[in-house]
Amino acid sequence: MSTIVVVAKGGVAAIAADTLTTWGYSSKDSAEYVVNHQKIIQLGNSYLAISGPAAAQLAIKAYFANVSDISLKSVDTIFDAWTKLHSALKEQYFLNPREGREDAFESTRVDVLIANSEGIFGVDTHRAVQQFSRYYAYGNGSQHALGAMYAVYTQSGLSAEDIARIGIQAAAEFGTDTGLPLICHTVALSR
Repeated sequence: MSTIVVVAKGGVAAIAADTLTTWGYSSKDSAEYVVNHQKIIQLGNSYLAISGPAAAQLAIKAYFANVSDISLKSVDTIFDAWTKLHSALKEQYFLNPREGREDAFESTRVDVLIANSEGIFGVDTHRAVQQFSRYYAYGNGSQHALGAMYAVYTQSGLSAEDIARIGIQAAAEFGTDTGLPLICHTVALSR
């Protein structure tokens, strides 16, 4: 798994991810061994950080490379994009959407955070979309990242990028499925 975070502060959005790949319960590959270790992809003016199976990033990147009318600027447009993506993941990329029998909706099996000029957003495995006001995290190290970002968010002198980096660093320090180095991108917010 992984840890991904988004932060909005001071007119800037930051998105960050670790670079560790884990396989099952007993194997891990660090960025030192994996060339394509980045978990953040850029789609136009948006950055997407992906937490889930390693194949998910490849499938999502391939899908959006072939879609020209994508908008990730609001909760509604992101939900629409993810509904279409889910269908394509099943039909073109062979996603197995089954998780628990109690789930009301099929799972896309990935959590994604988005940063763009309109704000910071999250899409969970069942395609619920939320817009966040300050920060958020997904992945195995999310509790560590959220706690660290909560502790420092109001400190003056810390930028959105500083806070995002602190979140990933805390997750790497205390979580077994998160590893450094981290990757971070920023974008100016329009409001």
